[in-house]
Amino acid sequence: MSIRGTRLRLSRRRPDGRRLAVGLMAVAAVAAVTLAGTPAATASTSAARSSTVSSGTSGATTAHQAAAPQAAAVQPNAVPAAPSGFSTTWSDDFNGAANTGLNTDTWRYDAGAGWTFGTGEIETMTNSTANVYQDGSGHLVLKALHTGTDPAANWTSGRVETQADGFGAQPGGVVRIQASIQQPNVTTANGAGYWPAFWMLGSPLRVGVPWPGSGEVDILEDINGRSSVFGTLHCGVGSGGPCNETSGVGSGERACSGCQTGYHTYAVEVDRSTSPEQIRWYLDGANFFTLNSNQVDATAWANAVDHSYYIIFDLAIGGGFPAAFGGGPNAATVSGGQMNIDYVAVYNKAPAAISGTNIAKGKPTTASSVESATFPASNATDGDITTRWSSAFSDPQWVQVDLGQNYNINHATVTWEAASASAYQLQTSTDGTNWTTVYANSNSPADIQDTALNATGRYVRVYATGRASQYGDSLYELALYGSPSSGGGGGGGGGGTTTLLSQGKTATASSSENAGFAAANAVDGNTGTRWSSAFTDPQWLQVDLGATHTISQVVLNWEAAYGTAFQIQTSANGTTWTSVYSTTNATGGVQTIPVTGSGRYVRLYGTARSTQYGYSLWEFQVFGT
Repeated sequence: MSIRGTRLRLSRRRPDGRRLAVGLMAVAAVAAVTLAGTPAATASTSAARSSTVSSGTSGATTAHQAAAPQAAAVQPNAVPAAPSGFSTTWSDDFNGAANTGLNTDTWRYDAGAGWTFGTGEIETMTNSTANVYQDGSGHLVLKALHTGTDPAANWTSGRVETQADGFGAQPGGVVRIQASIQQPNVTTANGAGYWPAFWMLGSPLRVGVPWPGSGEVDILEDINGRSSVFGTLHCGVGSGGPCNETSGVGSGERACSGCQTGYHTYAVEVDRSTSPEQIRWYLDGANFFTLNSNQVDATAWANAVDHSYYIIFDLAIGGGFPAAFGGGPNAATVSGGQMNIDYVAVYNKAPAAISGTNIAKGKPTTASSVESATFPASNATDGDITTRWSSAFSDPQWVQVDLGQNYNINHATVTWEAASASAYQLQTSTDGTNWTTVYANSNSPADIQDTALNATGRYVRVYATGRASQYGDSLYELALYGSPSSGGGGGGGGGGTTTLLSQGKTATASSSENAGFAAANAVDGNTGTRWSSAFTDPQWLQVDLGATHTISQVVLNWEAAYGTAFQIQTSANGTTWTSVYSTTNATGGVQTIPVTGSGRYVRLYGTARSTQYGYSLWEFQVFGT
């Protein structure tokens, strides 16, 4: 959206470590700006488009007599499953109670006077549920309200953005960011000045890299009730440059029939798997515009596109973009127009070089320091791109994960928050003491790094020696890929070398919740599948190792429905059992249990559940010799 990102979003930290956008902007001379899709910028195509967008109609509603009419709210649909080849990274279905605000762990309000955004907007953005609320039917509503008699003053509305800024495509991968939205139900007769938008800004903006060099991708913009959509990339420098700022480079105006009266799907894909790289814009699944990286200066593209983003929804009133199409608001502009969002989702397609599951997910993780209890080391391996580890504000710092045994590691993805490390090493160790550097990055220009590795270790750490900002090193996720090794470092009570004995072996259970949660799921090496029992006590899960082994360690990777009381038992014949571990106060998560014993069969015998559901394990791993 044209010059919408020019408010410089400098940052400081609240005591809880969340960032507070404070301020302030370089104001552009809006009246002199040529905006994306304006008549001046698109003269060659305006005639062809003139029949596809709304024209003014007579009999406009008298300003502010009544709220803008809205289509009946639809029942919320579930967030759609990921497209083929993608996985769901994050989503929000807005299922809060009626007239409640947003969860501020997930969202932040961009409150303040619209003019501070540098776009000429005239509204004041608030955090009031009069302007921003969940409607109780599965929608987020942004509502523009007017008081008084001057149409150019006294407007309030809403603008919100995600707390997380780690949404992006890995090198060689693809990210799709998508939402279902009903634009404000206004027309060109009563909607002058309305400016709804769904867009995203590059995460470097949050640590002081200026707009537009830090990047902006506008997924949906419409103005003045024209029943249309614009898609735009902003990059380079603030005026002119490779992206023709402040216009940006984009689709121009495209027809969006029915977008004021019903929900439509708006999406963008950033594709780093193809050469040249692409950004593709979609309306209801149809690709209406594609921009190739070779259409823009290579450095400007890399700086603007090849990193993470945060997501923004807002409903502006007035400003340079509406002004370029006739201006507004005016005396006929209605108060109460709503931008309704049914869901928002982020989907990722991994690079072709990555295969298998993330072996770091859920494993014990420690760090040299933490900024606060809100940002523990475990956040870097929890599989959630919206949580993060953040260190003290000094160098060097490290975060390390214990994989439980040695692995042959072939790939690593490091997803930094905006406060990234500018220099770091990936190191491996078999004992947690002696480290080998297997990858070094001395000038990480982007916050998503992905690298092939040829390394072995039980422990892997990110050892950061330089920070890209005045803040600490802040890491969303460390993802590792590989296969178990038979080398040393398995740990546990048995001493000597150990190996993972249970993976792929025959597993049986006392019961399964249904066929989708079979016993075999707990030993398949896939933390995306699980065994779940019937909803009663006791229950058991056992694995046949195929021969008698000395057992030194058992790792239980629980789903949320875990056992609070259970035993680990071994057997030579699958009939007579010996208890080698017992607890009555387990707390779930990933439990690494040293044991001493031997047997061909090993089982978990559960006697008390933490929930009304069954016992549920992502993985049941037995180590030994």
